[in-house]
Amino acid sequence: MGETPGSGAAPLGVRSKMFYGVGSVAFGVATLGLSSAVLQPYLNRVIGLPALWVGAAIMATLILDALIDPTIGQWSDKLRTRWGRRHPLMYASVPLVAASCIAFWNSPADWSPQAVGLYLMGTLVLMRICVSLYEVPSQALAPELTSDYHQRTSLFSYRFFFGVIGGFGMNVVLYQVFLSPENGGVLNRAAYGHYGVLAGLVMAASILISAIGTHRHIPHLAAPPDHPASLGQLLREIGGTLSNRSLVVVMLSGLCSGVAAGMNSALSQYFYLEFWGLSAAQISYLALASVLASVSGVALAGPASKAFGKKAAMLGLFAVATATSALPILLRLLGLMPPNSSPWVFTILWGDAFLATSLAISGYIVISSMVADVVEDAAVRTGVRSEGLLFAANGLLPKFTAGIGVFLAGLLLTLVAFPTDAAAGSVAPETMRQLALVALPVTFGMNALSILVLVFYRIDQETHERNVAALAGTPTLGDEAGEAEPPSAEAVIASAR
Repeated sequence: MGETPGSGAAPLGVRSKMFYGVGSVAFGVATLGLSSAVLQPYLNRVIGLPALWVGAAIMATLILDALIDPTIGQWSDKLRTRWGRRHPLMYASVPLVAASCIAFWNSPADWSPQAVGLYLMGTLVLMRICVSLYEVPSQALAPELTSDYHQRTSLFSYRFFFGVIGGFGMNVVLYQVFLSPENGGVLNRAAYGHYGVLAGLVMAASILISAIGTHRHIPHLAAPPDHPASLGQLLREIGGTLSNRSLVVVMLSGLCSGVAAGMNSALSQYFYLEFWGLSAAQISYLALASVLASVSGVALAGPASKAFGKKAAMLGLFAVATATSALPILLRLLGLMPPNSSPWVFTILWGDAFLATSLAISGYIVISSMVADVVEDAAVRTGVRSEGLLFAANGLLPKFTAGIGVFLAGLLLTLVAFPTDAAAGSVAPETMRQLALVALPVTFGMNALSILVLVFYRIDQETHERNVAALAGTPTLGDEAGEAEPPSAEAVIASAR
């Protein structure tokens, strides 16, 4: 009789959580570099590609990446090696992530615009795939490390903390060092190349540390059966996992929020530079606010989850974060914000960034823990654990819709006739006002809709503990011997009743 992963051992210590979390430094750095907040202006204003082309290209690479992720997840779920299911892919990603990152940010300067555009799109796709080769197995590792309802929230707190530190810490380095006025400013192409080298090395190092640090847990993790599943059985397993009601709810929510996130990310640097008149140094200080917010966000997630339950805590955190993040632009449109020459503008933006990011990070920690709880809920119905497929599927629709959001941002920039070759800080105020008037209602509305959808998530602590107990009483995939036939879905459901 095998044990449910993470349930038979002592609670995870700080050391294990630290090693697991530190790997998300790579994801944070990748999120910054792959975000449209950096890519859109880099490809548009630095490389010189038309905004509509850039939006379409980023959307296409995101959609392709979203299609590849479930394949990586399913591969990870079925992989059987002496190093388990997840770690071989994590180790393999180390050199690939570094090489693809360096290649992307150091594009040939003497090629034609069309050739450079094709090169950048190809290396961008490659970099996304290499990051997914680590990120998908790493996410799937979390519910295997512990099945405890509240300890999962703690584990994801470490993950998000290091992810934010990595992403926003590199943001500070990008704008304070590489893109500082002394080094040529935000439109200096060579500076992005130097940034790419550092980013690639940092990502590779964090992945390697995390993989080595969690290696000792491999004997206690779940393993797939020795015999391969037939095509029909495999399709039934995939269908059973992806049709789980709570997973569908989370995916639909991600569909809505992905559009908003894509637009916000693509337009953020435009608003910082042109709408608020911020310098590169001030943008980096806003990133510092988010770094500090990661501490408060992590500290808030656990107590909020225990006090109100995961679902209620997540709904409240996201609702206030959505309203808070939209407030500065709304106040400016209503004429209630000080002029850009006032020092209060940056103070207000900094405080708003700190509060909104704290709440959002807490909400994302809680909802990630909620997604992890779907693992056992789906396993009770299918008879198999499919962590990799589940987490990849959860990220699928947001990537599709984030790409759509980036494309819409490019469309809006074209609609308001944003000048591609304008120097930083020289765009007409009326152009930016028009952009704000059309972008704000769309992003706020999509975020609000994503919160309303999550009302229909149904796994609470009692349901989760019942699922864990049902799985622990059957010879499922945690059995290291791996010789027994996996139980049928009907048998597992019956044991849960």
